[in-house]
Amino acid sequence: MTAVLDGHTVLPPSDDDTDANLRQLALILEEPAHQGEHAELIGPDGSRVTLPADLHGVLRDTVAALSAGLAVTIAPRHAVLTTQQAADLLHISRPTLIKLLEEEKIPYTRPGRHRRIRLADVLEYEEGTRQARRETLGELTHTASEDGTADDIDHFIRTR
Repeated sequence: MTAVLDGHTVLPPSDDDTDANLRQLALILEEPAHQGEHAELIGPDGSRVTLPADLHGVLRDTVAALSAGLAVTIAPRHAVLTTQQAADLLHISRPTLIKLLEEEKIPYTRPGRHRRIRLADVLEYEEGTRQARRETLGELTHTASEDGTADDIDHFIRTR
């Protein structure tokens, strides 16, 4: 078995037969009756391997994205990242990441001269900031609906 060391992008299917099969597979994977069951991968020789729940979720999400006409990129990541890799993953500058590290918002180690950040900690920080943005937006929406400013939304430029 060869490991994929670089990212790989899969485009949505261009022929109708593959697209129909993918949509059917997406519907089957989303059925509540199949949730919580152990998924198995069956090889061409009939051998069966039980898929871990996380891998099954990745496959389900991949099929859903492809059936919706989206491309999917698979890119392996090291479990421990450099500061530049972590900054790239968070879509922020390296100096901004260093500031977050020094403010102890993301844990890190310094085995030598260079900082190392666990991927799990970067993803946890990203999810935390995403959740905080959702809560803030919810509060702003609630405030706007209470004070009547939501009714006067026509003066805003619609971008989407």
